[in-house]
Amino acid sequence: MRAVLQRVKRASVMVEGDVVGAIDEPGLVVLVGVTHDDSAEKAAALASKIWTLRILRDERSCADEQAPILAISQFTLYADTRKGRRPSWSAAAPGSVSEPLYEAFCVALESLGAKVERGRFGADMEVTLTNDGPVTLILDA
Repeated sequence: MRAVLQRVKRASVMVEGDVVGAIDEPGLVVLVGVTHDDSAEKAAALASKIWTLRILRDERSCADEQAPILAISQFTLYADTRKGRRPSWSAAAPGSVSEPLYEAFCVALESLGAKVERGRFGADMEVTLTNDGPVTLILDA
């Protein structure tokens, strides 16, 4: 699994003009990509790492601050752009694999105590956020 974390002051995700997930206080936006050999165990490990990673202000974690997380599935994190001008998506797992693992990731965060807002899997989404810092990290599990 791959995640891009952005520390934010606020964020929201809209689908067809409707807000489907939003956080109105400092926290994280997490873009989540799934590849073919990922598992529920990897999803849980990634969730734990993100929940306890000390990247909020004053070296605090989401766990320390009970900060919210907006999690959005994003298969494009596994784009391969090494050849030509058209990205290859072959490293991204198909929806039948990635949707349950994205959901397992969100559920693992919630089981740790996180308030998790979600995008809508497979939808064309509009994400709005106010970066804080900015702080952006890429994690591979």
